[in-house]
Amino acid sequence: MVKTMMIGRKNETDRLNRLYNSDKSEFVAIYGRRRVGKSFLVDETFRGKIVFNAVGVYIDEKELDGQSYRQKQLSHFYSSLLDYGLPAGTPKPMSWEEAFRLLRQIISKKRNKRKVIFLDELPWMAGLQSSEFVSELGHFWNYWACKQRNIVLVVCGSATSWMLDNVIHNYGGLHGRLTDKFQLFPFTLKECEEYFKLHNFRMSRYEIALSYMVVGGIPYYMEHFRNDYTLAENIDEMFFANDASKQEFKDVYVGLFKSSERYIDIVKILGKHFYGLKRSEIAAAIGMKTGGGLSKMIENLKLSGIIREYTRYGGERKESVYQLADFFSLFYLRFIDGNSVVRRGSWRSLQRTPAFFTWAGNSFELLCIIHQQQLCDKLRIANMTDCYCWRGKASDGSSAQIDLLIEWHGERTDYLCEMKFSENKYTITKELEEDLLNRVDAFMISKQRKPSHSLQVIMVTTLGLKDRRVSTCVNNDVTLDDLFAS
Repeated sequence: MVKTMMIGRKNETDRLNRLYNSDKSEFVAIYGRRRVGKSFLVDETFRGKIVFNAVGVYIDEKELDGQSYRQKQLSHFYSSLLDYGLPAGTPKPMSWEEAFRLLRQIISKKRNKRKVIFLDELPWMAGLQSSEFVSELGHFWNYWACKQRNIVLVVCGSATSWMLDNVIHNYGGLHGRLTDKFQLFPFTLKECEEYFKLHNFRMSRYEIALSYMVVGGIPYYMEHFRNDYTLAENIDEMFFANDASKQEFKDVYVGLFKSSERYIDIVKILGKHFYGLKRSEIAAAIGMKTGGGLSKMIENLKLSGIIREYTRYGGERKESVYQLADFFSLFYLRFIDGNSVVRRGSWRSLQRTPAFFTWAGNSFELLCIIHQQQLCDKLRIANMTDCYCWRGKASDGSSAQIDLLIEWHGERTDYLCEMKFSENKYTITKELEEDLLNRVDAFMISKQRKPSHSLQVIMVTTLGLKDRRVSTCVNNDVTLDDLFAS
């Protein structure tokens, strides 16, 4: 058996191996955020089994040198054909029809029992005018590959909206042709811990959580960490020592979308409002109309995992709010971006400053929400749940907010979750207890509360509570250890 350095991804590798071991041709599409490990997943799972691999290349218009975008991509595809057995001297294809015909020729000569074809970064390969490429890909599959019964065609792309529109939800030649599809997500805390152990890091769970709050469980960024550096030194090297993070921030969005400047405008304005904005507020802030163009951009960012949409009850109204959920972008915009209000030369000088604790408090809340399933498992919450943010007023007229309220309909119980970051065990002060009781009071008299439901107050902290017995309002507590559960 081939040894692999794969961490996690068991469900995904099982699905890919099932397709490989079937008795017919298979066609699978994989999508997910740039740098999340799509190519690595395919390369490792099918190591030694790939009979053809081509990668779409991002091309700036300034790099075309008189060639069309299509000609440039065809040149790269032609180079891959030569690498995988196309006879030297074969004329370069002038269309995607010719390119896929040449691909059929070299694949037909392969003697492998099962033949894996891997087309990576498909949106770049197809280009802005995608219709010809998509049409020829459909023809390649429908009239040849699917009839061979031994082809495994794998296509990947970081531009999630393009993959959904042109491949997964295609209503032309690819309609209904996929045999599997899935989105690849960042690592969980548990998978990050497995990664660091495999690479001889001896990090505490507290520091693993801090690293997650910086790079969001993205394998590519974690690969840049050195195990002979402290976490602070690694963060300094990645973000503060040079301008590499500035280019990476741009690349995340250039790699995902055309008109990336407008997407970056949305991301930057959300970076200034941690709890997010409504669609109308985003439109006003960046000077766009709340029409189809903005809606499409927000949807693209959401599908790519860059932002998340959540429900917030404000008074009697139910609102959709969009929050920046990409940890790398949040950290970059808070500490590195040219408009950042924080001016420090290194992460080591920022630690334990007010700016650090403000960032850590916010990021820890998002970390808990991202690991909502582990949180629910700890609280023994099964299915039939709704999670949302709530705002309202207590009986004395004061404002109250619950950032994570979980309704468990199965047990008729609502969980008011309060997330607190701390370097040590957390102490519930008299002020916090009064604040929690105020929120309980506000929610109990609100119209959103279901009269048949009970309410529990949950404290979610990094290292636990110093003495839970001193508080009369906390029903249960959750710690980082619980969020590291599988």
